[in-house]
Amino acid sequence: MGKKWRWGVILDAGSSGTRLHIYRWKNPAKALKDASPEELHSLPKLMTEKKWTKKIRPGVSTFGENPSEVGREHLQSLVDHALDIIPEDQIHDTPIFLMATAGMRLLPQVQQKALTREICSYLQQNTQFSLPDCDLHIQVIKGETEGLYGWIASNYLLGGFDHPDMHNHGKDHHTYGFLDMGGASAQIAFAPNATEAEKHWDDLKLLRMRTMDGKPSEYKVFTATWLGFGVNQARESYVKTLEDAYQSPDVVELPDPCMPTGLRTTLDGQPADKSDKTAPTLVGTGNFNECLRKTKPLLGKDVPCENEPCLLNGQHVPALDFDVNHFIGVSEYWHTTHGVFGTKDDKAYDFNTYQERVQEFCSRDWDGIATEYSSKKEKKAREAQEACFKASWLINVLHEGIGIPRLGLDKPPAGFNVSQGALEHAKEKGFLDPFQPVDKIEGIEVSWTLGKMVLYAAGQIPPQGNKDLPVGFGSNLPGKPTPPDFNFAGSNWEPLKHEPDDDDDWTDTADDLLEKATKRSTSGFFVFVLILVLLAYVFRKKERRLRLYSKINSVFRRGRRPGSPRKGGRGLAGLTHKLFGRSSANYERVMEEGDLEQFELGGVDSDDNDHSDSTEGSRVGRSSGLATPKVNIELYDDSRTGSAIDRSGLVVRTESRERLQLQMLNAGRRSRAGSPTRLKSPLMTPLEED
Repeated sequence: MGKKWRWGVILDAGSSGTRLHIYRWKNPAKALKDASPEELHSLPKLMTEKKWTKKIRPGVSTFGENPSEVGREHLQSLVDHALDIIPEDQIHDTPIFLMATAGMRLLPQVQQKALTREICSYLQQNTQFSLPDCDLHIQVIKGETEGLYGWIASNYLLGGFDHPDMHNHGKDHHTYGFLDMGGASAQIAFAPNATEAEKHWDDLKLLRMRTMDGKPSEYKVFTATWLGFGVNQARESYVKTLEDAYQSPDVVELPDPCMPTGLRTTLDGQPADKSDKTAPTLVGTGNFNECLRKTKPLLGKDVPCENEPCLLNGQHVPALDFDVNHFIGVSEYWHTTHGVFGTKDDKAYDFNTYQERVQEFCSRDWDGIATEYSSKKEKKAREAQEACFKASWLINVLHEGIGIPRLGLDKPPAGFNVSQGALEHAKEKGFLDPFQPVDKIEGIEVSWTLGKMVLYAAGQIPPQGNKDLPVGFGSNLPGKPTPPDFNFAGSNWEPLKHEPDDDDDWTDTADDLLEKATKRSTSGFFVFVLILVLLAYVFRKKERRLRLYSKINSVFRRGRRPGSPRKGGRGLAGLTHKLFGRSSANYERVMEEGDLEQFELGGVDSDDNDHSDSTEGSRVGRSSGLATPKVNIELYDDSRTGSAIDRSGLVVRTESRERLQLQMLNAGRRSRAGSPTRLKSPLMTPLEED
């Protein structure tokens, strides 16, 4: 059956930093064995944990002029973190991706190519991760691709793919639109209604995934990106307009209605030096309505539209039908609506309430705001300084640019065709509104990286029927299931090479139980382990008992506090001594060390990472199992040699490796039913882990 789990690593190289994401899902061969009918019609179930992410600053793009340093100075710490999570024997089967977004897109092409080549070379030479194709695994992805991955991740977490009947928005539409805004760019992705999809078929992307039963699942999605429309780039453009409007040899103080009254900064947002009377200085006037008026021209609504209809900056976008196109917004859409002006208890976006909060804050005197934020982190104070501009930009993009209706939670669009239960659930979450900013869905933070890995995992499922329908995306060309520009998922549905073993199912069950047991109390876990040991003795072959004992012992050894006293050979040591016997010198040595009785459940460490800023993605996973705990279970190592001492202190003669293997093979000639033992590969030793 092969390994139980498959793993994937993806590095989101954003404009301000790089974030590591690790995902895990069941090997399709294992998952299909006991899948329910509902699971067979669903996409693979991906899992992640908070401690499986890590972010470092600054971004990869800062190494544009020194690409040779990006591996050692930037990537290695992320690689090391991944190696601490993923089992050592699965590293070579684990794909690693690095996908750079808007920060890298702003670099010259020559620097982009130099960086991606250096990154791929470093990872291939210094890690054992699966990286067969540099062009596929190490990329500067387009904004449209980033938006498509975000669209996949959002609908995956919301259940729009697996349960379309519970998300029927009317007109046979059951998916959600996706909006992302970061420091450098903004993206949109959505499935148009049937009329618009037929009218603009050549503007859409064909997306193909594969459900667990091997059947293709296809969608037609529109994606677009606006480089330079992220909040940081928009702020730079806005300041430039102030310079053009006010600056002259006689004027060095530029009035800025998008800053609280009295706030003084340099043009790049740093605190102004009051003693310098010559450097241009921005002075806040706290007039939010004027701020809205001055930021609106930055939308580029007056740019000619060559292909109607258009949204921002003359960019063609099929007409939005807000009866069925319900959007969620991530990254800055969330942080700008909830960071300074909102609370995490706000379940939906209400335009009127939001604008009232913004106007009240931005009209305050900066000295009062600064006093309020003086006890907080410097980052929080900077957010308060920038909050008014960001709010004006978000409001203009949403309502003047994209055209989101200015509706509150109690005024959802008409025309929904859903059950009353589903309607109430969706209204509580806010997902029936035309727009809803989100950070997490069912406790899981949203990231486009999840969409990429969902696509990869779906590509590992063996196809049923037409095997010429690969997983991935490309142009929507009628009659061409695999268009010339098709982006393959990069995965292979051929199973991992692995010798079959009749004990795989038992080992998987034991591993699952051990994972769950580590979350219980010490006393409960002690009783649970005794039950496992008894079952191992009654049902399993001798070498399997040794391997199971090794796994249990490794959990105990990790739990013992450093420096705690070792107890004698009574209690559990005596019981395991009787159950497992003294078949090998290796086992004798473990017993002699006296570690088995010294155990506690260790705490689970979790990194408190900063949130990512758009192009930087977010932590994410699958709501139906993402919080599944993981215990690193050390495998029994049959390579250790040396003398062993029995309980009476007598020296036991060290056997050769070959003789020990022969003894254990002979000891394992009995199966539960008394049937002949299956032949094993001559390349596998009796104690080798699957």
